[in-house]
Amino acid sequence: MAPRSFWKGYLKLSLVTCPVAMTPATTENAKVKFHTLNRQTGNRISTHYVDAVTNKAVADEDEVKGYPRGEDEYVMLEDEEIDAVALDSTRTIDIETFVPKDEIQWIYYDKPHFLVPDDEVGEEAFSVIRDAMAETGKVGISRLVMYRRERAVMLEARDKGIILWTLHYGDEVRDEDTYFGAIGEKKVDTKELTMIKKVIGERTKAWSPKFAEDPVQDKLLDLIEAKKKGRKAKPKKKAAEPQESGSNVISIMDALKKSLEAESGKKPAKKR
Repeated sequence: MAPRSFWKGYLKLSLVTCPVAMTPATTENAKVKFHTLNRQTGNRISTHYVDAVTNKAVADEDEVKGYPRGEDEYVMLEDEEIDAVALDSTRTIDIETFVPKDEIQWIYYDKPHFLVPDDEVGEEAFSVIRDAMAETGKVGISRLVMYRRERAVMLEARDKGIILWTLHYGDEVRDEDTYFGAIGEKKVDTKELTMIKKVIGERTKAWSPKFAEDPVQDKLLDLIEAKKKGRKAKPKKKAAEPQESGSNVISIMDALKKSLEAESGKKPAKKR
């Protein structure tokens, strides 16, 4: 059974509209979660907003958003004032623009969601929009209020449905040239490049979701089970730190040769 949708509204393109439902494409429901407790009593700890000067708890109705304009000076904004500059509709995905998918850099992608038609009547309109995007190689750009914030979103046709990605805003994305620009343009040695490609070839496998599994999750569950039974956790062995070379000159070729020997040793012997 598919999980319940967390958002319902309408997908709109010009005069074509259809009801849709959306669900996050990823979940953390299976993750081990912890509460913070008082070690002395075993009771859960609750959190409260406290005035930084008086140290007194602040009632919910007295909480207000403030934009800093100087040291200890703020412009106060009420929720109604903030809502007034937001989207007129929080329940309509109105596709304003289409762009070629490969023009959107991966760094703008935030969270994926599954978008599906919400009734049989609207399925035809949904399918037409989906297939048109797929055949033209275009993705739709819209805006939507999600996670208590107005977001730019991208809609991509995928199989029978549509993937809706929330996008990072431009001021959230750092310029890669700031970091990569200082890297030199030294020419790579052809022999070293060939050997590295061999190492890559030795380690190449078909993609499997198992590659993205979290090994810590299972270990945490084992630890919790052991604690339930009154067993003490075994101390973790500290990983050895990488050894620094005594010289600034490192023989990449020697390291590559050893890497290839190690990779070849992993392969099972061929039967004759």
